[in-house]
Amino acid sequence: MNLKKIYAPAENRYDDSEAMFCRCGKSGVLLPKISLGFWHNFGAVDPYQRSRDITHYAFDHGITHFDLANNYGPPYGTAEETMGRLMDDDFRPYRDELFISSKAGYDMWPGPYGNWGSRKYLMASLDQSLKRMHLDYVDLFYSHRYDPDTPLEETLQALVDIVRAGKALYVGISRWPLEALKTAQAYLSERDVPLLIYQGKLNLLDRSPQEEGILDYCHQNGIGFISFSPLAQGLLTDRYLNGIPADSRMSRQASLHSEDLTPQLLDYLNRLNTMAAERNETLAEMALAWILHQQGVTSVLVGASSVAQLEKNLKCVHAAPVDTIEPFA
Repeated sequence: MNLKKIYAPAENRYDDSEAMFCRCGKSGVLLPKISLGFWHNFGAVDPYQRSRDITHYAFDHGITHFDLANNYGPPYGTAEETMGRLMDDDFRPYRDELFISSKAGYDMWPGPYGNWGSRKYLMASLDQSLKRMHLDYVDLFYSHRYDPDTPLEETLQALVDIVRAGKALYVGISRWPLEALKTAQAYLSERDVPLLIYQGKLNLLDRSPQEEGILDYCHQNGIGFISFSPLAQGLLTDRYLNGIPADSRMSRQASLHSEDLTPQLLDYLNRLNTMAAERNETLAEMALAWILHQQGVTSVLVGASSVAQLEKNLKCVHAAPVDTIEPFA
């Protein structure tokens, strides 16, 4: 008989709280500076025991925020199913210590009601997500992307009603343009459901939330900001500095393509790597530290394919501020 070992989290998991946690905007919520994203590595195609090992290590080291979405996997929905197994096997006694988020907005099921930002899609999707994760509520629910065709008021009222129904404690938006963000902030505030957080892509290669004024707006209006893809899907690591590894996303032409790695980009990455070495850090550590020291940033979402990778990324929490780094031209 193969009995699973009962998980008991590290008793010292909050000993580093002063360095580890950051207030999310002007809310009462503290989020870990490093949050664990389930976009990759937690689907049905991935070994469940590895998912257990990674989440155990995360929680043991103060990472209380697990970030999911309805279509994370692959296949769609299976990252949330993994979360449900983790809740049943390990985390049910610690539910109140966790901050679990999910989202809806991208393609999930066939037909006109399985995508974008309608009230029908958002509410149906969240109900499905809660069943998959074996949860009564999520701590945070996002509109995963801006829908140019659905009235913003419909999407936003759905978020309000989700909170009032007790299915989410807070709401957020992801990848909305600045003017739509302003509308969301005003609409939600007027209904006493404050916009907790904005999720956007911010890294050394993509600074659009700064350039578009989104990060400044969030900071000035008490809205948290969490960065996804902080390592540009692996480009901001040492993985591609000496060619394209055979087992990499780029070699599989998945979310990265070989033509993305231009000589100009490779030169820039090598210069960043030299800067990181002078700080006694890896390129990934410095890239994460740069984000965390941008005004208005609450947390960065990291993925992890191993405990060792997550352990390395956590070092950025204690990294010194990064000097000004010129953007990639």
